[in-house]
Amino acid sequence: MKFPSSTFFICILFFFNTVLAQDKPATEFSIDYEKFTLDNGLEVILHVDKSEPIVAVATVMHVGSSREKPGKTGFAHFFEHMSFNDSENVPVGANRKMIPEWGGSRNGGTWSDGTIYYEVVPKDAFEKILWIDSDRFGYMINTVTKAALEREKQVVKNEKRQRVDNAPYGYTDEIIRKNLYPEGHPYSWTVIGSLPDLQAATLEDVKEFYNKYYGAANASLVIAGDIDIPETKKLVKKWFGEIPSGPKVEPLPPMPVSLNKTKSLYFKDNFAKLPELRMVYPTVEGYNKDEYALEVLGQLLSGSRKSPLYKSVVEEKKLAPNVSSYNNSSELAGEFVIRVRANEGVDLDEVKKAVDKGLQDFETHGFSDKELQRIKAELETQLYYGVATVLNKAFQLVQDNEFGGDPGYITKRTKLFQQIGRDDVMRVYNKYIKDKNFVMTSVVPKNSPELAVTGAKEASVWEEKVTAMDASEEVGQGEEAEYEKTPSKYDRSEPPFGETPLFVMPEVWQAKMENGLKVLGIENNELPLVNFTLTFPGGHRLDPENKAGLAVLTADLMNEGTKTKTAAELEEAIGLLGSRISIRGGLEEINVSGNCLSRNFEATIQLVAEMLLQPRWDEQEFNRLKQELITSLKGNEANPRAIASLNFNKLIYGEENSYGVSPEGTLATVANISLPDVKDFYKNLSPNGATFKVVGNIEKARVIDALSSLSEKWTGEKVSIPSEEIINKASAGNLYFIDVPNSKQSVIYIGLPALSAKNEDYTKLNFANEILGGGSSGRLFQTLRIEKGYTYGAYSYIPSREATAPFTISTSVRANATLPSLKIIENMVKDYGPGFTKEDVALTQNKVIKENTRAYESLNAKLGLLSQIDTYGKPDDFINKEQNLLMNMDLEDFKTIINKYIKEGEMTYVVVGDKATQFEEVKKLGKPVIELDIHGNPVKK
Repeated sequence: MKFPSSTFFICILFFFNTVLAQDKPATEFSIDYEKFTLDNGLEVILHVDKSEPIVAVATVMHVGSSREKPGKTGFAHFFEHMSFNDSENVPVGANRKMIPEWGGSRNGGTWSDGTIYYEVVPKDAFEKILWIDSDRFGYMINTVTKAALEREKQVVKNEKRQRVDNAPYGYTDEIIRKNLYPEGHPYSWTVIGSLPDLQAATLEDVKEFYNKYYGAANASLVIAGDIDIPETKKLVKKWFGEIPSGPKVEPLPPMPVSLNKTKSLYFKDNFAKLPELRMVYPTVEGYNKDEYALEVLGQLLSGSRKSPLYKSVVEEKKLAPNVSSYNNSSELAGEFVIRVRANEGVDLDEVKKAVDKGLQDFETHGFSDKELQRIKAELETQLYYGVATVLNKAFQLVQDNEFGGDPGYITKRTKLFQQIGRDDVMRVYNKYIKDKNFVMTSVVPKNSPELAVTGAKEASVWEEKVTAMDASEEVGQGEEAEYEKTPSKYDRSEPPFGETPLFVMPEVWQAKMENGLKVLGIENNELPLVNFTLTFPGGHRLDPENKAGLAVLTADLMNEGTKTKTAAELEEAIGLLGSRISIRGGLEEINVSGNCLSRNFEATIQLVAEMLLQPRWDEQEFNRLKQELITSLKGNEANPRAIASLNFNKLIYGEENSYGVSPEGTLATVANISLPDVKDFYKNLSPNGATFKVVGNIEKARVIDALSSLSEKWTGEKVSIPSEEIINKASAGNLYFIDVPNSKQSVIYIGLPALSAKNEDYTKLNFANEILGGGSSGRLFQTLRIEKGYTYGAYSYIPSREATAPFTISTSVRANATLPSLKIIENMVKDYGPGFTKEDVALTQNKVIKENTRAYESLNAKLGLLSQIDTYGKPDDFINKEQNLLMNMDLEDFKTIINKYIKEGEMTYVVVGDKATQFEEVKKLGKPVIELDIHGNPVKK
């Protein structure tokens, strides 16, 4: 995992990571913490949160891609990957495998200025995580081998192929950086770097980088959660206190840039189907006071339907479904970005003119006090949502300590945001945007260079050629390194578990309104927040023949105003409450979801009622949304993973089944949809059969009272939903190949029809899948990524659906590893049932039971519990019952489920990749191979 810049965290902090103390004025936000510094210079911040029996640990190393040198780019991110391999006192592969098995999660991220490592575990594994985290930090360098180096090179190269080389607009960041920053500037190359640089990395490079930057004095450590402060201090000193301080790392001063002219470039993108324009202005470094006014400026320019860029680009000129603008400040410099992904075939010259007009309108008319008030109201709600998890608290504290010099900097930041006024916004606009030079990119479909802005120069990037696998790409575990262990005054062997925490299902209350609306709730008073979802069964399943996408369009249009409010007025009314309301259509249901401050629940529900009972049905908004949907569908044609997923479902279910067609429909079906169709579909939204689910700081009586008015005005008959259990078996045993020329990776989907989430075996199958593909500890991930280096990730899963859902295996592998990957998966699935052991049973039981302690921490996760109770008819205490079911399953129970549902011989294989190099290769698997186009039609020979 990588973070594009430190602004990733700054944006999280601004929008998500602050506590408003109940007894303080509204401008004083804070998180309680205690800070101390070890003798080796490691700064440690502790935060107590006993709401759940879990602990989060986050370590930031003050080194990112900005510390690299030309010719050795991508090294900070590469070293992050290397750090997750072996260390002196932890078993080989334990970092990636053991933490999930303890019921925890772990990951890391690199951005321009830093690298973070983080974990969340049940509290019984707290000391274990300190053991494993400290060993990665201070005791890993002696274990690095040539084999581990070469294996991890392949993994990182696969990540770059997946995120950059095989993705639409993937090269845009590289083009911008090369042209915005002068040669040699620390931001003039991308975080992930270049493949030739990665391939050239040596063991000596790894050791030099570690010794220079991975000292304790160049890091901050945060521990947040269910901890005891005095005991935690002792444990931190034991596990982290002997790590060397390391050489002094001199801070880099801010290096903002300026442009002496505007640069316009274009790039012909192999995967893009839609033209995209970006305009990037140089701004300021993070923690500069202008950063906060620039953030607000971005919201004012494009963040609402009243904003000038939206009105000019989307509403008036109808050139794109949306427009975005935002500031992105990192440690050394910043960027203000305006981005428009236009509709198919739109000339970007017209987009540029519309952007210029929007900016001119902003200069002329400015903005209203209400718009600024709306942004600040939304901010208050968003700030609370950041403390719903201990990990986000840890992120904030560690980021602000390492880069702001103060773990409690959020108090100052919040005041700065609240104090921003009209003059501040216009000042930064005039200083950084008005009449200033910028870098402009026109990324256009490969065969449509004429859509680029006139006069743009063609940009060049290094692109990998797809070739047959050579010996250097065949990697493996290799032998373990030989070394003398670093001496320690402590026993650094694995500590024992603490007392096992168990998940306790929260109390669920239920009610039924007079109009038939069911109501389910969980009261949770940790924060003054409420999350809710109103669910209507049916969704895409109710779309008429040849009008797939109607449920989605109907839901989308219901967001666009009411009889008494335009879309802009409705958006403003919701925003002034600091609330969020969104109506969305899906595969099996339509959902009205939202969140708000507890004090604004009644006012928010009044707006929900208005949206439900008085839709505006604006024809202009309908036409815009229909075009937006068409644009999205066209964009999917450029996405290899979307192509694979859509065609996999089509093959599993058959194209006559609604589950075989995307809920968004196709270009052909969406073209058939009219506004009268939408009005007719709206009749399916009946309270009789619908459910309102609510979680948060609100008691049952208030919820029922708030819904009473809606219940009195809203009636309807229960809607009949067609049953579709027709499963297409004709595809079983076949391999379907879809050509996306020059793909650097092959996307693989494999599976077969399994069962409904209502089936009593569904939970058992989920348990039985854990060892095969349930996360990074699963065999698919461990073999294809850790052992072979073929992929960035590989998983198996069973979607939760009322209808029969397919057992699914998915991954993206480097192109020339397609056949070896298919063989590995085929054999792994065949051997899974016969090879399942008692040890696998015990491991699954421990993993799932422990995972439950952190799986339902957030309000949305608790809403998910209510959804399972409502949609699949589960009892109020179903988690407790499922835990008991798991603990009573024996080896034969697991084998029975595996043999019943995970049958390799009946699986359908879908491969999306480069035909020129891979089509003949996949034939060697020995399955019938059928070539399809991107829409799933057989290719004529």
